[in-house]
Parts: sequence; structure tokens; C-alpha cells
Amino acid sequence: MRWPRTKVGHGAITLAIGSDTQQDVYQDIAKVLTARATFLNLPKPVFLGGYSGYYANPDWHIWEISLNPFWPLNPDGSLTLPEADTTISTNA
Repeated sequence: MRWPRTKVGHGAITLAIGSDTQQDVYQDIAKVLTARATFLNLPKPVFLGGYSGYYANPDWHIWEISLNPFWPLNPDGSLTLPEADTTISTNA
């Protein structure tokens, strides 16, 4: 399917929903499609071991449903980002 480039816009951002497993990504995509979302791309493996698919809601905001194995979700579904590496390299 081709992207509906003439309708996509709304601030040029993508909103994301995190999932725990690849199966959850598929199930979540199926749920939004029954709620009038427009399918944009089939969930598939992405770089570094992730997994994601995209849809547009009825207002044409683009959403990603994804699994990021490096950022596991907490039991309540929230995300706690890992501590940032604050080491600054002075090697040029």
C-alpha cells in the first residue's frame, strides 16, 4: 500500500505505543483497525531487534505500535528509560 502523502502531516511526528511481545504488536494493530484506523505498514522486524507496524487514526495522525527489546515495559505498561551515559569523550 502506498502512503497517503497528501493527507499525512499534522506536525510531522509519529506517536508510539509500546508492546511487550511481537504478538502484542499484531493484536494491537488488529484492534485499531477495527476502530476505523488506516493501515500503513505491516508489523515487521526492524533494526537492532525491534518490531513495529504503523497506522493512521481518523484524523491522519501517524502511530507506531512497537516492541523495543532494549526498553522493556514496566508491569503497569509505563516505560522507564535507562540511565543516560554521561561520559564525555575528549578523544577527537
